[in-house]
Amino acid sequence: LTMNSLVSSVAATGSIGVVGVFLPKDPGAKDDLAKQGQIAFDLGKFWMKGQRMATGQANVKAYNRKLRDLISAGKAKPSFIISHELPLSSAPSAYQHFDEREKGWTKVILKPDA
Repeated sequence: LTMNSLVSSVAATGSIGVVGVFLPKDPGAKDDLAKQGQIAFDLGKFWMKGQRMATGQANVKAYNRKLRDLISAGKAKPSFIISHELPLSSAPSAYQHFDEREKGWTKVILKPDA
């Protein structure tokens, strides 16, 4: 659905950049295609509009030090995406909540147990 919405929204000959996490298999997904790491994609519309698509993993090493410096300087505040701060011993439970896509579980900070 998301990819098809992008194809519909992006101008003819435009580009679509796909970022995020790819799961080759996701047994907890809502539909059979997603469980196999696949999507229903309107290739015909994509083709007729002459669009381009790029995918790939983010080059974290190219940005992590600069981002760290921006955070330290107070110029970047990524804390808004953190939903929970838990002790490391709670990791199995936290991963289960996140894996089951429970509402309110976005990013979890795990801290060493005292």
